[in-house]
Amino acid sequence: VQLQASGGGLVQAGGSLRLSCAASGRTYTSGAWFRQAPGREREFVATISWSGSTTDYADSVKERFTISRDNAKNTVYLQMDSLKPEDTAVYSCAVRRPFGVISRLIIDYTYWGQGTQVTVSS
Repeated sequence: VQLQASGGGLVQAGGSLRLSCAASGRTYTSGAWFRQAPGREREFVATISWSGSTTDYADSVKERFTISRDNAKNTVYLQMDSLKPEDTAVYSCAVRRPFGVISRLIIDYTYWGQGTQVTVSS
């Protein structure tokens, strides 16, 4: 499985961006977004089940970010609203092996995209 992340960019605080993660084929598993800011460890952002019926978010992004998916397009999205300067990071998408349930753990994800830079100016 190959993943291609896109949609990052520079935005002012309070603005919005939508990230996309396109897979090379059907994954039949949960997907997630993680981020890594300079000098910090990679951290969990959001995850979604294969059906899209179950989601989970980090407390820092809850009520501001929305994860969704379109399985017909093999794509997982991350809608980011009310962005803050502390959201600045490289955002990476990931998927588990087939039939994996949602998880916040980096170690549970097998396939990773290349990352897309999100910069929020104050």
